[in-house]
Amino acid sequence: MVKVTRLNGIEYYLNPHQIEYIELNPDTTLVMLSGKKLVVREDYQSVFDRIVKYRQLIGCFKNEE
Repeated sequence: MVKVTRLNGIEYYLNPHQIEYIELNPDTTLVMLSGKKLVVREDYQSVFDRIVKYRQLIGCFKNEE
């Protein structure tokens, strides 16, 4: 799970495998496979780095090391 922060300051965890894509408009918006959009405080690079770290942690893709 990856920790992100809503614009109102509430932190929560989400499954990064459920993210379809990320929009920058200008806030970072995670578009989930379900179609739900989540606007977060973190910038794109922070979210990306957390996803890569999580995937490495669970051993998803050895070539991401």
